[in-house]
Amino acid sequence: MQYLVVLGREAKISLTELEALFSSSKVKQVSPTLAIVTAKFVDINRLGGALKVAKVLDESPTDYLSQLPEGKITLGVSDYSAKASQKSAWALALKYKNLLKRHGRNVRLIPSKSAIISSATAHHNQLGEKLNHIELIKFGDTFATSVGTQNITQYAKRDQARPARDAFVGMLPPKLAQILINLATEGAKEGRLLDPFCGTGVVLQEASLMGYSIYGTDLSDKMINYSERNLSWLAGRYSDIVAKPQLEAGDATNHQWKPAPDFVASEIYLGHPMSQPPAEIKFRTEKESAEALLTAFLKNLAPQIKSGARVALAIPAWLRQNGKYSGLDILDRLDNLGYNLMQYRFASFDDLLYYREGQIVARQIIVLRKK
Repeated sequence: MQYLVVLGREAKISLTELEALFSSSKVKQVSPTLAIVTAKFVDINRLGGALKVAKVLDESPTDYLSQLPEGKITLGVSDYSAKASQKSAWALALKYKNLLKRHGRNVRLIPSKSAIISSATAHHNQLGEKLNHIELIKFGDTFATSVGTQNITQYAKRDQARPARDAFVGMLPPKLAQILINLATEGAKEGRLLDPFCGTGVVLQEASLMGYSIYGTDLSDKMINYSERNLSWLAGRYSDIVAKPQLEAGDATNHQWKPAPDFVASEIYLGHPMSQPPAEIKFRTEKESAEALLTAFLKNLAPQIKSGARVALAIPAWLRQNGKYSGLDILDRLDNLGYNLMQYRFASFDDLLYYREGQIVARQIIVLRKK
């Protein structure tokens, strides 16, 4: 089957996540914001970098809509074609509404201020998620029907409703945690995932929801306590989480992880929070500290994991006065540390930068393979 995937804000990161899960031969970018994936199923709830997933129709939209089950129909139309407009998309929606009404169906149209229904509107109206709640997506001559939208409600609950939060150590978005996990596991059905800088447990919570056995360590006893509280809270809300987390205090530069993990996904310490690009001296100090930590951690980890194991990390990069980000000088050391940098079709190392507009400390994603 073919699925149309609406890519997130950082499109190259979204494409890399898809490539890791489905292989580059099964992923085709068809526009700056869209990709087509050939797979048995693409689960929107598994993807941190996708806004929508839609199944490509092998029949005409008219035939598809005429076969919908009995009952009221909620219909939205999004047109991602290059020359689409709000007017053309709305005209298409009215066309299909009138067609359905001629067949005696009751139809409610979802309005939009542009040619595309926003992911928030699609989620609010449960398009693709509830019976007869349809989002018809058009791209050129291709039509697809939504099978789900990024669940911003659940993300917010898992992020903001957790009982133990600490703004000082940073707020890793659950979406980014999912991306890191997918890059590390490449869609493996099971295994033990380690987060050696677990903080408040965001990576661990997302990995447990994906069905992995989770192992978290952190230098701070306080963070271990926070992770314990948050994971206990999560288990009380998701009955399908059965595996108990393994949590222990430990310095990632010398800790011995037993049993050894199958995958590693983590965000290392990003340094001090900043409200403006750092002066040169401050930048060099922060950079040297982060490089020392990352190098010592990778050196300690290498003999403890099997050959071929993936390590997906978010590491810091800083906004400079020229408006560009500058990160860690780690690539030349990887060979001596026992790793290869994973190469991807859709993105280079410099492309995998996760940040909001104007953010001073960005997250550089790096994916390694143990030799």
